[in-house]
Amino acid sequence: MARGGINKAVVQKAREGLLARGENPTIDAVRVALGNTGSKTTIHRYLKELEETDQRRLAPREHLTQELGELVGRLAERLKEEGDEYVQQAQARFDLQKAVLEADLDKALKANAALQQHYEIQAEALASESEQLLTTRASLQTEHTRNARLTQECTDLQVRIAEKDEHIRSLEDKHQHARDALEHYRQAVKEQRDQDQRRHEGQVQQVQVEVRQLQQGLIVKQDELMRLSRDNERMLVEARQARKDQDNAAQALADKVNEANALTLQLAQALGAREALDAQIEVFRQEQAAQVKATKAQVLREARLEQQLQQANATLAQWRADRAAASAE
Repeated sequence: MARGGINKAVVQKAREGLLARGENPTIDAVRVALGNTGSKTTIHRYLKELEETDQRRLAPREHLTQELGELVGRLAERLKEEGDEYVQQAQARFDLQKAVLEADLDKALKANAALQQHYEIQAEALASESEQLLTTRASLQTEHTRNARLTQECTDLQVRIAEKDEHIRSLEDKHQHARDALEHYRQAVKEQRDQDQRRHEGQVQQVQVEVRQLQQGLIVKQDELMRLSRDNERMLVEARQARKDQDNAAQALADKVNEANALTLQLAQALGAREALDAQIEVFRQEQAAQVKATKAQVLREARLEQQLQQANATLAQWRADRAAASAE
């Protein structure tokens, strides 16, 4: 009995279908028509029975259709040979295409591995660049803070310089006033000394006149001589007092000179402090310029890092697109 539900009726139906299509009802053809089910031995037995039945049915016409049968047999054989040749060619093409596809698959796998490795390298580089970018941004923020601090210090120094300039102007005004006062005092002392000298000279001349008068009337005017002597003594006392006043004035003049020299020294010290502050401001300005330059370099580097990050993202997106296309294929 047939296995899997195969019986003679089913085999007959498949055979008739093949004959209706002009195909040779071979065992394999019938089995394919049955859905690759059934034993070949069973199918062969049923086909043989059916052929014997057909031969008994067609026996009266055997002689009439013998040539036709031989022709059909030769055609069937030729069709079978051509079919086998076509199958062989198709198999060869299939094998060649399979080899090509296997080679392409191997290349794709190698390319995929290379892209995977490149992706990992790019991911590591991207992580490193991101970390470096964060560090750079932190450094940039620190530099901005330091720049603001330096700017504030420069502003404070400028305020101090303005105060020092005001103090220097005040000292210069005081020094000028001291010079004016000293010059005025010198002029007053000179005038006073000239007046005392003229007065003294006048007094001396007067004494000399009186002495001549006394000498002429020495005998007659002894009493006047004694009086004149007393007057002379008084005048000498006044002269000594005038000399003492002159010495005091000279000492006061020396004190004023010393005070002027002290003011001059203070002015020189203030000018030296101003020069030191100017030098310090120049150093701060140079540092600020260097910081600005460094900040610009950091901004340029950050721009380059952003560009490299965009390129890495574009490469990653292209790799993912290629990988998705390769997976779709």
